[in-house]
Amino acid sequence: QVLLVESGGGLVQAGGSLRLSCAASGRTFRNLVMAWFRQAPGKEREFVAALSQSGGMTYYADSVKGRFTISRDNAKNTVYLQMNSLKSEDTAVYYCAADPSPRAADPGGYGYWGQGTQVTVSS
Repeated sequence: QVLLVESGGGLVQAGGSLRLSCAASGRTFRNLVMAWFRQAPGKEREFVAALSQSGGMTYYADSVKGRFTISRDNAKNTVYLQMNSLKSEDTAVYYCAADPSPRAADPGGYGYWGQGTQVTVSS
């Protein structure tokens, strides 16, 4: 079992930055692929970014490439999402997800989820 707790969401103006954090506990963190998804009102949950167990490989949705950066600190059992140049369309609930062997960007491939943190970007 893995417990994931997100933090760092909030209200920010367009063009601003936020850093989300996700603290994991309950299973060896370094064995988990970590990812961020988001869900806007009335829309399906969508992939944002993922990071391999070692942190050596990253994957991003086209909509966030060049603006968002995913990283992890295995000593702190924490994954981060640095979000820069935020746009109104980034407004959503952001979820942290984890799995030892996920199916890439498919949310159904992740077995562990956090409760979500709201990010609101005002234009």
